[in-house]
Amino acid sequence: MKQADFDGKGSLIRWTETPGEEPARVYVHGLGSVSSVYHAHIAARPELAGRRSLFVDLPGHGISDRPESFGYTLEEHADALAAALDAAGLSGAELIAHSMGGSVAIVLAHRRPDLVSRLLLTEANLDASPPPAAGSASITVYDEETFVEEAHARVLEAIGPAWAATMRLADPRALHRSAVGLRRGSVPIMRDILVGLAIDRVFLQGESSGELAGRQALEEAGVRVVNVPGAGHNVMLDNPDAFAAVVAGQD
Repeated sequence: MKQADFDGKGSLIRWTETPGEEPARVYVHGLGSVSSVYHAHIAARPELAGRRSLFVDLPGHGISDRPESFGYTLEEHADALAAALDAAGLSGAELIAHSMGGSVAIVLAHRRPDLVSRLLLTEANLDASPPPAAGSASITVYDEETFVEEAHARVLEAIGPAWAATMRLADPRALHRSAVGLRRGSVPIMRDILVGLAIDRVFLQGESSGELAGRQALEEAGVRVVNVPGAGHNVMLDNPDAFAAVVAGQD
């Protein structure tokens, strides 16, 4: 386990990693998740062997610290992730990022382009105010204090055992603020940032999640959109073979 200060107050963002060649692959989880749970089985596959791989837990999640004074906006998460990559001595890394983590990765590529050479985004949030069916809505329907004091346990029960297994490791206040920040979006908004980036960009969409909104405009801007059969939001769990092939560039 490795760590770096992310707020100037001694709060630490932490990650585990496996050694290998550069450029490193950096795996970033979604809201209420843990990077290793969603991605370690992908990084271990033979077609991805030999590359340095980092599994970073964002502030408030997993093994990272959860300061109450932190805002947990997308920009603040991105800056914390930058602190981890700086401490790891990385530049030009490939970011494999899921859901909210994809939004954070987009913002990071905008704020610190030296750190990112490729974005592989799995059903990343691209717009503010996602639909009511989005997972963040089950959290932001409550105000912060109500969620922390009363609703956290109810949400864990309602979302089912798979997501609850990692969400219960996230600090409730950090979870709520992260969800609020995700629904607020970044400035500029994530979709506009993604369109304007000049690096390699791939967007994975689970087939059962439906058509990606604004797909044509993204593809016209050079974003490669891949529909993954037999998969929903958690593409890397639903169809790991297809997911690993895209990461490896073998699809």
